[in-house]
Amino acid sequence: MEFVTDHAFTATERRAVYRAIAERRDMRRFVPGATVPEEVLGRLLQAAHTAPSVGLMQPWRFIRITDAGLRGAMHDLVDEERKRTADALGERAREFLELKVEGILECAELLVVALRDDRQRHVFGRRTMPHMDLASVSCAIQNMWLAARAEGLGMGWVSIFEPARLAELLGMPADAEPVAILCLGPVPEFPDRPALEIDDWTHGRPLSEFVAENSWAAATSAAGS
Repeated sequence: MEFVTDHAFTATERRAVYRAIAERRDMRRFVPGATVPEEVLGRLLQAAHTAPSVGLMQPWRFIRITDAGLRGAMHDLVDEERKRTADALGERAREFLELKVEGILECAELLVVALRDDRQRHVFGRRTMPHMDLASVSCAIQNMWLAARAEGLGMGWVSIFEPARLAELLGMPADAEPVAILCLGPVPEFPDRPALEIDDWTHGRPLSEFVAENSWAAATSAAGS
């Protein structure tokens, strides 16, 4: 028997929500020359801004990159870090360099998401866990990601960059911090598996390995695999 509360969405609406979650992908390949309508971009930013945040601090800042020279400079920063990451990976360096890890030059829209300045005055929910500002920003990014998938757009989260250098490039205050470069736009297709699985870099593990009951080691199969 199906469990549905008085506050549940309809069956069709619920399927759409779970479909967006299941089919969200970290995209690296985009349709060259494509665009995102302003009203769609507005909806995605509003979805991000609607995310939960600890103490309603709303610690995010969204920077839309429209200058081609700035986009190129950001690509250079990422490419430099890509090479350093390869060096740090040792025997997997060559394999890593063969991966496509971003679509900065090809995507229709490029955004930077950052932690806002003056965050230290927000204590509610952060006294013992100050990193909850980052958790809140991550929720905003996930909201945008799911909304983008529902709109038929791909999004990729790029984290291969040196935060201080990107902050300087974008003129951020000293106490602000970039978290993500987001590549957004129409894509050729949505693969049925994560790109890193398709490229045989790594493979996701089943849910059953990540669920426990009452203590760290008490594994349970209650949530399925």
